[in-house]
Amino acid sequence: MVTDYHVKEKNVEWEDLGGGVSRKVLGYQPNLMVVKVNFKKGSVGTPHKHSHEQISYVLKGKFEIEIDNKKEILEEGDAFIVPPNVLHGAVCLEDGTLIDTFSPMREDFIKK
Repeated sequence: MVTDYHVKEKNVEWEDLGGGVSRKVLGYQPNLMVVKVNFKKGSVGTPHKHSHEQISYVLKGKFEIEIDNKKEILEEGDAFIVPPNVLHGAVCLEDGTLIDTFSPMREDFIKK
């Protein structure tokens, strides 16, 4: 359980995921996680699925989001919902940032 209740983004390091994608885990508890993800134009969030529920907010930029074989162009202020175990991915059409939330938290995102 996290006991540092206030998170200053400037104190959280970027993790380079390669291919023009990087992320910061901004906070988590066992049942919830918030992650900031930066994408360079043309970068791809490879289609994948996981057991977590996910809701993502487009903080800036433009993305082609595919969920369960349905594609939609989303821009700043839009959001998308991914149920557990549903295939989803993203193509960044303009430099952009997503705020991803997961329930439960993604243990695979935490460095041990």
